[in-house]
Amino acid sequence: MSLRLQLLLLQALIVCSVVLVTGVVAAGLFERQVRDAYLDRMIGVAQSVATLPAIRDAYDDQDPAAVIQPIAEVIREASNVTYVVVTDADGIRYSHPDTDRIGEPVSTDPSVPLSGKMFVGTETGTLGESWRAKVPVHSADGEVIGTVSVGILESALREDFVGGLGALVFPLAASAVVGIFGAAGVTAIIRRRIYRLEPKEIASLVGSRETMLHGMSEGMISVDEAGVIVLVNDAALELLGLEEDSLTGRVAAEVLDPSLVGVLQRGEPGGQLVLAGERILVARSTGTELHGRAVGATLLVRDHTELHQLLGEMDGAQSLTNGLRAQAHEFANKLHVISGLLELGLIDDARAFVERTGTGGALRVPGEEVILEIPELAALLLVKASHARELGMSVSILPTDPLPAWLRSDAASTLRGDLVTVVGNLIDNALEACSAGNHIELGFGIDGARIRVTVQDDGDGIPPDQYERVFEEGVSSKAIAADASPTLRRRGIGLALVRRTVLRARGTVTVGRSERGGALFTVELPVGDLPERGRPSRESAAGAGAAGAISAGAS
Repeated sequence: MSLRLQLLLLQALIVCSVVLVTGVVAAGLFERQVRDAYLDRMIGVAQSVATLPAIRDAYDDQDPAAVIQPIAEVIREASNVTYVVVTDADGIRYSHPDTDRIGEPVSTDPSVPLSGKMFVGTETGTLGESWRAKVPVHSADGEVIGTVSVGILESALREDFVGGLGALVFPLAASAVVGIFGAAGVTAIIRRRIYRLEPKEIASLVGSRETMLHGMSEGMISVDEAGVIVLVNDAALELLGLEEDSLTGRVAAEVLDPSLVGVLQRGEPGGQLVLAGERILVARSTGTELHGRAVGATLLVRDHTELHQLLGEMDGAQSLTNGLRAQAHEFANKLHVISGLLELGLIDDARAFVERTGTGGALRVPGEEVILEIPELAALLLVKASHARELGMSVSILPTDPLPAWLRSDAASTLRGDLVTVVGNLIDNALEACSAGNHIELGFGIDGARIRVTVQDDGDGIPPDQYERVFEEGVSSKAIAADASPTLRRRGIGLALVRRTVLRARGTVTVGRSERGGALFTVELPVGDLPERGRPSRESAAGAGAAGAISAGAS
């Protein structure tokens, strides 16, 4: 059965059911109305007859029926009831439509009206089943001297009821016909709204959409004309670190990062690099306006964090390669000098040359022994120092006590990761802000339950009015290369990521002017829930805080 026929039959069934129920209720109300109308008439006629002086006075005559019968028949015909029966206190009839029944006792119990009360009900008498009312007849002194019974046959009631139903049947039938035609029109509209698809086709499309949406590695968020989120897939929830209940049905501007909302509203078909939480994402959108009016839009986000890390690792690998190449040339030249001195027999000069050369090579960071307890940080700085040398700059670590051994523990893994993120982005920022001949210094120290990191340089520095703004996403003093890829060209990510990482760890980050005249970034991160025995004592922390690194950070 097609969807169209199903909808039509179901709606027609509903319409007919409602019309039928309405008709039954209306018929019941009409039947009650007919009965109530006859009841009022019967009670009025019975009380009128019972209070007529002529009727009362006739009870004292030798033949009461001779007076009462004509009066009762006139009243019966005038009031359009089946019968008006008057009896004495013994239930003997003084009037009846069938004159042969006069003088006989009534066929039903007259005890209720003879007790002075009114009776209303259906009983079967000599004329058949009838709806009747019985009232007492009182004498002048208030004594019950007889009864008056007025009734109408149930068959007559049914005839009146059936005759009146004609006025109900036509409107109900017309309503049913109109309802069915209306159902047909609604069915046609619904079919057009769902593109004339059948239920199996709709189910197949929904299943395919769910499979596609939740199987995509790219996050997708759809909003309607009012900017309310109507659809979000699993990838988007994972990339944004949110729960589905917190997105669906909410206004996008209230739950999404401002950078994502900006891309969603203005539209970025080619994609733009944004920072959502601590993730670097590429966001694309069609925009929420079309020809000046609001329309629904879809935001597509793709994780760029891994690619960003891979690009950084590639830069590091390139720096290592260049450093090793330079080191190979340097050692080759040194070996040539040593070989020549030995060929000339100048052994003492060769020995002196070796002593002057010393140990180490291109892959060294002055002061690196301070951070040997964090191998990943030491490796990062080796690469950054090599890259700095290529740019004509230098990187060093201010002398201080080595970082404590408890930083190697599993409990400190999150802290180590935060340190790598913070230091790496701060050094990248310094390398971009400085030029050949500048120097970058790092300082590390433990101050109570917090670890302090300082990064300073001797470059141009940052204007005081820009101290807060430099941590905003997209703010950068460096120009964008004209040939940069549209997806990878956006700057101003590093410092924003530093602030978000520090705030997530409940730490602090500040920027100021260093003693060297450049910028000074100071980051403090709480140690966290490390075992008490693994934390440094306040005395040793104070000793470390007195070192040059902390002094430089405080300045």
